[in-house]
Amino acid sequence: MPDLKLLHVVGARPNFPKLAPVHRAGQRANVAQVVVHTGQHYDDALSDAFFRDLGIVAPDVNLAVGSDSHAVQTARIMERIEPVLLRERPDWVVVYGDVNSTMAAAVVASKLGIRVAHVEAGLRSFDRTMPEELNRIVTDRLASLLLTPSRDADAQLRAEGEPDSEIAFVGNVMIDSLFYALPAARATGFREKLGLNGSAVVVTLHRPSNVDDDSRIRVLAGVLSEIGLQRRVVFPAHPRTQRRLAAAGLEMKRVTLMEPVSYLEMLSLVEHAYAVVTDSGGLQEETTALGVPCLTVRPNTERPITITEGTNRLVPDPADILAALEQVRRPEVAPRPEGWDGRAGERVIAAIRNAT
Repeated sequence: MPDLKLLHVVGARPNFPKLAPVHRAGQRANVAQVVVHTGQHYDDALSDAFFRDLGIVAPDVNLAVGSDSHAVQTARIMERIEPVLLRERPDWVVVYGDVNSTMAAAVVASKLGIRVAHVEAGLRSFDRTMPEELNRIVTDRLASLLLTPSRDADAQLRAEGEPDSEIAFVGNVMIDSLFYALPAARATGFREKLGLNGSAVVVTLHRPSNVDDDSRIRVLAGVLSEIGLQRRVVFPAHPRTQRRLAAAGLEMKRVTLMEPVSYLEMLSLVEHAYAVVTDSGGLQEETTALGVPCLTVRPNTERPITITEGTNRLVPDPADILAALEQVRRPEVAPRPEGWDGRAGERVIAAIRNAT
């Protein structure tokens, strides 16, 4: 009979590879688990495919909140998750990363007196114009257990006044999923189907600071087209990015623009890319683990370890991407920071047990 019940809350693409190793570890440890998918992302390629690719059972509950403004989406999540928490009464609510689902679930659980464990706690970009930064701060203030991916996150939480008794370094669960999925990603042959030979630049851009600014997205489209004169450019585009490109009337004739791809297909693209151009937090980590040069089109990052120990470089001005691309070099051996060993999920479950 399980002696511990966890309710996992996920809702957007970055959450799923974080959930997967924790859920598998919980199964091995005979923990009772309920998975709630808020439906913050509802496109198959953005959510359901992750459950297939990473071997997670289908969610027990889907709140189907859909896409809307941050306020509306957050309110829907809070309203719809409350009866689920009252019905399930878990020992812990486990939340992941920094999306609206993360913060909304933490608020509701805390008000119901249910303890919250935050996987990927303590990361900071120090940019409060980012909705994700606000979600991180609120979630960390409410969580009873702060599960950190890196030692700098521990230090940040201590600086913010969190007690050592609530902080547990567990390592990077994203890298657990990367190691788990790589063989299947290679078996897809997706890169080969596109005729890529290791010299392609893979692009993902979705943050409002990049795609909602008309002048900035025009510069990005121009730079990517210019790169396309020299190398294949493959751009699996988030739906909102596609809408913004269309609204601005932008065509990138030398860029392979495509619908969002599955997690396995994306890993197939990234593993042998010449470089990745992105504003994604998860890809900064995955490229570091794979030893693939990454250019992050942002002025800051909540994952500084990817810069100090990895292959990541910040490029605040998109006009500088081409020059930065000419300077990238792939390391002979991919970095392996502390806790990037494929066992972070196990440490998450152990830390929750120790805190129970």
